[in-house]
Amino acid sequence: MSLEDGSLFFVGIDWASTEHAVCVLDRAGRKVAAFTVEHTAAGFARLDKLGDTESTPVAIERPDGRLVDALLEAGHPVMPVKPNAIKTWREAEVLSGAKSDPGDAHVIADYLRVRIHRLRPAVPYSGPTKALRAVTRTRGDLVDARVAAVNQLAALLDTHWPGAKTIFASLSSAIALAFLTKYPTAASAASLTETRLAAFCAKQGYSGKKPAAVLLARLRSAPAGTTDPDLCEGVRAAVLAQVGVISALNAGIKNLDRTIAEKMDTHPDGKIFRSFPRAGTVNAAQILAEWGDARAAFDHPDAIAALAGITPVTKASGKQRGVSFRWACNKRLRQAITTFADNSRHASPWAADIYNRARASGKDHPHATRILARAWVRIIWRCWQNNTTYNTALQGGNQHHTEQQLAA
Repeated sequence: MSLEDGSLFFVGIDWASTEHAVCVLDRAGRKVAAFTVEHTAAGFARLDKLGDTESTPVAIERPDGRLVDALLEAGHPVMPVKPNAIKTWREAEVLSGAKSDPGDAHVIADYLRVRIHRLRPAVPYSGPTKALRAVTRTRGDLVDARVAAVNQLAALLDTHWPGAKTIFASLSSAIALAFLTKYPTAASAASLTETRLAAFCAKQGYSGKKPAAVLLARLRSAPAGTTDPDLCEGVRAAVLAQVGVISALNAGIKNLDRTIAEKMDTHPDGKIFRSFPRAGTVNAAQILAEWGDARAAFDHPDAIAALAGITPVTKASGKQRGVSFRWACNKRLRQAITTFADNSRHASPWAADIYNRARASGKDHPHATRILARAWVRIIWRCWQNNTTYNTALQGGNQHHTEQQLAA
């Protein structure tokens, strides 16, 4: 798409949670319309009157959401633009430094008008991919919430009952939560014996392979907990509240794991992403959900690698040249693809060789993992484009990429 493609209008939308500022410019940059629409069905309906949808591109500072979906469904070419790019453009164009929602919409529309030849239109994902993205992202949020809740519980126990934190390996495990439910304070566990602890572990189906004597020794060797009756009453309520939160998060994550498995079973690309070594189901789903299923959107694996933030950024000026970490990217995709890459080296000799050679050349673990992830992206992209599952026997054909990845 370019300015020579016919009569075009350029729409900039400054997104907000309740209402959105809209600005429409013509080819010469003259303002044709400026208005606001509410984040409602009626507000979205106003956007249907922007004109011929196919020749009216829209720029917005976010790549997804119901507003973006509505624009795509209406047939508009939607151009997600980076907030930092708009910020820089505004500082150059608005010399006074003034800032407002309508003004930002105008800046976005003008940026689209001038830079449209450099922007990539958003490609709508299929229903199965959007469903998978919803559950994987929610699962990720719940995992983050569980980490925060476990840290809060650990801090509470450090202050009032350190022994309960050390007895089992993980505070979020079912056995640890069951123990804290039965013994939420040091006073409640004062009469705990080896026999009682062994009976408790047997009832809970404990599989940690540590005898009750060892677990009790861990408990007793820690600093003594609070025994003041009044304080213990408060600690008991606080511990049980935290245990309830973590238990609920565990249940939510477990339910989402089942949903993710079901979605992967029925997704057209599920088998492809599951076929890679140590990808599993959840990690494969995370990669697929962020990678997407719009094959026309990525004409080369390097586009995916850049999106995932696993390609370096080179800055050169005069005699100075520097290579730095890529901060602007889809961070969920980066986490998913680097997690897979790190796991894959324990099952794939090819992956282990790339990682080990990167480490031998002086790269630290995160850098070596990104190098391996970039090599995997080339293979995943080819399997994805060809609609074929991963075949270890064909791996040798990718060996020539190893040196390129190590040099990155």
